[in-house]
Amino acid sequence: MNMPTKRENKRALGKHTSWETTEGAARAPHRSMMKAMGLTDENINAPFVGIASTHNEVTPCNAGIDPLVEQVKRGVFAAQGTPFVFGTITVSDAISMNTVGMKGSLVSREVIADSIETVIFAERFDGLVAVAGCDKSLPGSMMAIARLNVPSVFVYGGSILPGNLDGKTIQIQDVFEAVGKHQKGDISDSELYKIESRACPGPGSCGGMFTANTMSSVGEALGLSLPGSASEPAVDQRKSASSRLAGEAVLNLLRKDIRPSEILTKKAFENAVTVVTAMGGSTNTALHLPAIAHEMGVELTLDDIHEISMRTPHLADMKPAGKYIMYDLDNVGGVPLVMKRLLELGLIHGDCMTVTGKTIEENLSEVEDDKSENSVVKLPNEPLSPTGGLVILHGNLAPEGAVLKVAGHNYGKSWSGPAKVFNQEEECMSSLKKGGIEPGDFVVIRYEGPKGGPGMREMLSITSAIVGQGLGDKIFLMTDGRFSGASHGPMIGHVGPEAAVGGPIAAVENGDIIEIDLEKFELNMKVSDLDIKNRLISIKHPDPPYKSGVLGKYIKLVQPASKGAVTG
Repeated sequence: MNMPTKRENKRALGKHTSWETTEGAARAPHRSMMKAMGLTDENINAPFVGIASTHNEVTPCNAGIDPLVEQVKRGVFAAQGTPFVFGTITVSDAISMNTVGMKGSLVSREVIADSIETVIFAERFDGLVAVAGCDKSLPGSMMAIARLNVPSVFVYGGSILPGNLDGKTIQIQDVFEAVGKHQKGDISDSELYKIESRACPGPGSCGGMFTANTMSSVGEALGLSLPGSASEPAVDQRKSASSRLAGEAVLNLLRKDIRPSEILTKKAFENAVTVVTAMGGSTNTALHLPAIAHEMGVELTLDDIHEISMRTPHLADMKPAGKYIMYDLDNVGGVPLVMKRLLELGLIHGDCMTVTGKTIEENLSEVEDDKSENSVVKLPNEPLSPTGGLVILHGNLAPEGAVLKVAGHNYGKSWSGPAKVFNQEEECMSSLKKGGIEPGDFVVIRYEGPKGGPGMREMLSITSAIVGQGLGDKIFLMTDGRFSGASHGPMIGHVGPEAAVGGPIAAVENGDIIEIDLEKFELNMKVSDLDIKNRLISIKHPDPPYKSGVLGKYIKLVQPASKGAVTG
């Protein structure tokens, strides 16, 4: 009886590109390099799995990832694969917020995707497990997974535990809003210090349904993450266990040759939008989901997001506008509970494949829901709102669209006010500190778009300061930039086209009346089309703020926000 060859043994685990680096006499130097890293012949003959780690000491979101990566490695070894860990960059949005450094945040998403793609492609790895924790590392990792189309699993680093001050739960959103209260004189230096010292008790991503937890929910809804893993706290031992299982799962995908292209279908993206809008997720959904879809060759438009939101009930009462954080959601059943209730309503596609090797419906069949009321996730017949948390506006100010988060708010049928125009975030913050923004104003911040910023800075500092000063329900804010997932209130972002490319937002002048119609979902200024055209002809736009380096490259390559601000 003939003994099976090494290649036949490998074939039992699937088809592998790593053969290109390990097979035959010509690859003796390659194998020698591998043995220099302690690999055995058995390791070299096994499938190669790249583990992309965003661990760093830049942000608490990623500071606790190393132990999870070790668990992924254990899982890969246990399933007869060979893991290779490599790193990529991350940027802390919260720490760079309200500084010029925030211009690098969205850029980092592209760098993360590019770097993961480069390593997996160059090293001819057979599979990928991406472990990420902060806002841009999640979509960046998923973009790379879509691009590469090798069997892959996404692992979320987990959310932070809630802080506590005087018996009250607090988190990072409270710190940003406390700054506005401090500016107004409502709290003292010592009170602000107490809040900042107790809000973030350890590693993990910001706790509300902000961008990180929105994107972790996206990963689970798309089928790229193991069920239930999106809500597990960073320090919970279940996170260690699910990370180890992710390492095993990628080998199962290799054996079955299940690739992201079988998972990331148009229906999967529709599922993700449905889950996010049911949970009151971040406006950055309208940026990151189209970007991931683009990498997979799937068209997901802003209008798609709007239409899905209009037929999706808002079920989860999550911060920033709601009451609860991811820790609370996890305690009542996590994302699977939301998805199960949406499936029973016929609002998500149950036949979509996932990284478990099973469909969404098969995964959710194992989820228990006794239909009892809880304060975090509402019953389908008693939603917080009959429609979802995001709407898309068009009109003479936003021909390409603009994004408004309505979760937790009731803005009425219309709103209008005189424009108060600022040509970047710093100008607006300076005016706010001096009392220059008044109730009824329609605040406009422009030249903060993908090209004009560049990088579409998140404006959590200014939105939180507005709320902290008691103006959160008394003004509207509009920008061609974007907001943090922690921002809430009447704030419209992603206005397109942006000012830097001649969008109508560049033509707004102080005192112009701007109107929102939430029945027609329109955003208009009460200026004739001819006057807008003439104003735009006469405008001299600022020169590009960067002509070289990573930001200079980004300005040249980046596409509009309506297309996900991708760079290709």
